Amino acid sequence: MRKHETELKVLEHQEPVPAEPAEEIGAEPTAEASAASAELEQLKGERDQLLDRIARLQAEFENARKRAERERTEYRDYATGNVVEQFLPVLDNFELALKSTGTAEQLRQGVELIVKQMEEILRQLQVNPIPTVGEAFDPRIHEALGTVARDDLPDQHVAEEIRRGYKLRERMLRPAMVRVAHNPKQVTE
Repeated sequence: MRKHETELKVLEHQEPVPAEPAEEIGAEPTAEASAASAELEQLKGERDQLLDRIARLQAEFENARKRAERERTEYRDYATGNVVEQFLPVLDNFELALKSTGTAEQLRQGVELIVKQMEEILRQLQVNPIPTVGEAFDPRIHEALGTVARDDLPDQHVAEEIRRGYKLRERMLRPAMVRVAHNPKQVTE
């Protein structure tokens, strides 16, 4: 009996043998394995569709960006062409003035007409000169080149315009270069 007891004790201390996998080579897959495989294939298909959709959306976005840039360039060229077209007659008139053999006074009158023509074109384009002489100095629209002692103008008012400034509607194109009056008789408060 002692021999049987020792054999039982030896068997109790042995490691349990792992169960054999249900699938053997050539055996039919279980229902769980087929469902998992079908779900994996479905997920792979959905992933591939999403990746394809992302690639298409990226391509559409890139095409839209390029199209917008091309349209912006075309619009800028069109707008520039319209403005240049309006100034071509002015250029023609300057060339005629250069070819002129008239007197200095006639040349001066011709240039004055050309300046009026340019001012009219600028007005049509909504480009307006910045008011200067007699106006209060405003550093947002005036660029001071110096001061001039003047008794006939209030202190810190524009005495002289050096270069005309312009606005396109309310947007500043360039400030007016001016000299500002300094009135020593006027006391600033």
